[in-house]
Amino acid sequence: MEKIDWKNLGFNYIKTPYRYLAEYKDGEWSKGTLTEDNVLHIHEGSTALHYGQQCFEGLKAYRCEDDSINLFRPYENAKRLNRSAERLRMPLVPEEMFVEAVKEVVKANEGFVPPHDSGATLYIRPLLIGVGPNIGVSPAPEYVFTVFCMPVGPYFKGGLTATNFIVSEFDRAAPMGTGAVKVGGNYAASLQPGKEAQERNYSDCVYLDPATHTKIEEVGSANFFGITADNQFVTPVSPSILPSITKYSLLYLAEKRLGMTAVEGDVYLDQLDQFTEAGACGTAAVISPIGGLETGNGFHVFYSETEVGPVTTRLYNELVGIQFGDVEAPEGWIEKI
Repeated sequence: MEKIDWKNLGFNYIKTPYRYLAEYKDGEWSKGTLTEDNVLHIHEGSTALHYGQQCFEGLKAYRCEDDSINLFRPYENAKRLNRSAERLRMPLVPEEMFVEAVKEVVKANEGFVPPHDSGATLYIRPLLIGVGPNIGVSPAPEYVFTVFCMPVGPYFKGGLTATNFIVSEFDRAAPMGTGAVKVGGNYAASLQPGKEAQERNYSDCVYLDPATHTKIEEVGSANFFGITADNQFVTPVSPSILPSITKYSLLYLAEKRLGMTAVEGDVYLDQLDQFTEAGACGTAAVISPIGGLETGNGFHVFYSETEVGPVTTRLYNELVGIQFGDVEAPEGWIEKI
């Protein structure tokens, strides 16, 4: 195994030895197996290639101080994958099969789970795609479910550091479209606005609701949250927001551990003054504090352009502490490898 600089990992693909693969044919899943082949061999008529019939998940494995390995709420990822599959007319992956596949992949690649004190994690990517001979706009005749993994550092360089974002004129998803499920098309649509934001020296862009362009929905590929002066933790609500497992974990922790009022509601762009802190959250990003936001009508600073607010810091420490086994987890949140 090549020596890895654990503390300087980016968020990039690294080939690990093993991945899981199962096939769906004639109405049932095959017994999944581990394979060393990191190339998928699929038919040229696969619906995943032509019509976007595919969905995926992202979760992490965490090395604890006692050298054991934690998975964080993997059954929630299994449920979300199946909501995506239902929306795109794909077969469901049984939850136990999903979680066992993830565990098998982590065990087989255990040497790539970063050390506890590195701040790095093993990122796990389950993927469900439509394959087989097909050219019409219809569900695929066959499907592939695969899980692979790689060690990663922070999604946004610098870790828990405040950075600036810009409101995009583009829409991330259509009203009543596929915004609430984790499908590739949503991310393909974000590439141009994300690139334009980075070219203007912003970390990423903030998307507004596609119907009225008055309310914040998502921050790049992460969920938005704001902290109010009267101790509320607020996240947007919308049928086109991806339900982030990290977001719902933070809503719980804000209420149960920090004694805050947890709110899912509308976040109007012209009412940002109510927030003393703000951030983006998700599996990859964990928490990325938002220092300032360019709205088109001016530049709004939350807590600070450079410093992280105290509530955001407490939430981050609580969440990451649970994930790495340093803080007691709510019941059912941790699966041991």
